[in-house]
Amino acid sequence: MKYYEITVDTTSEASELVAEILNEAGSNGIGIYDPKDILELADNGVIWDYMDEHLISDDGKAQVKGYFPVDEYEKTQAVIDEKLEFLKNNSPFDLGSLVINKTIVDDGDWVESWKVNYKPIHAGRVTIVPEWIDYVGGEGEYIVKIDPGMAFGTGEHESTKMCLLLLQAMGVEGKSVIDIGTGSGILALASAKLGASRVEAYDVDDDAVKAAKANAKLNCLLDKLFIDSANLLDKTNGKFDIVLANITADVLISLSSALGDYMEKDGTVIISGIIIKREEDVKNAFVDAGFKIQERVNMGEWIAFKLSR
Repeated sequence: MKYYEITVDTTSEASELVAEILNEAGSNGIGIYDPKDILELADNGVIWDYMDEHLISDDGKAQVKGYFPVDEYEKTQAVIDEKLEFLKNNSPFDLGSLVINKTIVDDGDWVESWKVNYKPIHAGRVTIVPEWIDYVGGEGEYIVKIDPGMAFGTGEHESTKMCLLLLQAMGVEGKSVIDIGTGSGILALASAKLGASRVEAYDVDDDAVKAAKANAKLNCLLDKLFIDSANLLDKTNGKFDIVLANITADVLISLSSALGDYMEKDGTVIISGIIIKREEDVKNAFVDAGFKIQERVNMGEWIAFKLSR
């Protein structure tokens, strides 16, 4: 199948926001190419025998790539243009040029090529490791092997990291967990690794469900997770100690009045995927629905909340 590889020229500061725009527009995969990440690795003691000088530029520039079927792109381009224009008019920081370049690629080309830049990602005691990399964890470290396939979710995004840190801080052992919009299954898999007694995970995207099930098998967790295709809460039964929803602001707002019905009496909701500009909208929706904010976490331009009722 032919895809347009869409490359948006932007800045390190704005790269996650641009990535979220491409994701919401339906991209079949996201890649962020940011020299700042190379510099951070160098600062953390990672050493290469040789490195191209252009890889260590500190000019603040970055590129975000997305992939869209050629025969569906005309309408998609209008959506992307509209959202980027909105970002230009409302962003308090430098966005770069936001120039879009596109080339035609085969799906096999980009599905494999992005793996070159994917590395183990640490979030507290949990480390997300690409299945094609050999990695030996230290004492007390929980390894989650992952191959996202066509699903959104590699563990690199701040919203995922915040959820992982909140889960570890509150403790998961012996608790029931539901992950709404699971993507590649990272949060569900980490919950099982951390000792959850029951984990359910749902996603409306069939590719995501396929990837999540494959990753559960990869981590020998098929018997501990129930993964299924569903639009948000459509197939969910029962109540849970922990409800996870790492989605987008608009979807979270639409769920705010319903999530409480799926919580145990002393349960907790963790929501993420909220850009700072939408923080008040999301917070007000959940407070109006009877939730209390127990903790607020911020990484870059993203917010996560731990909530109770």
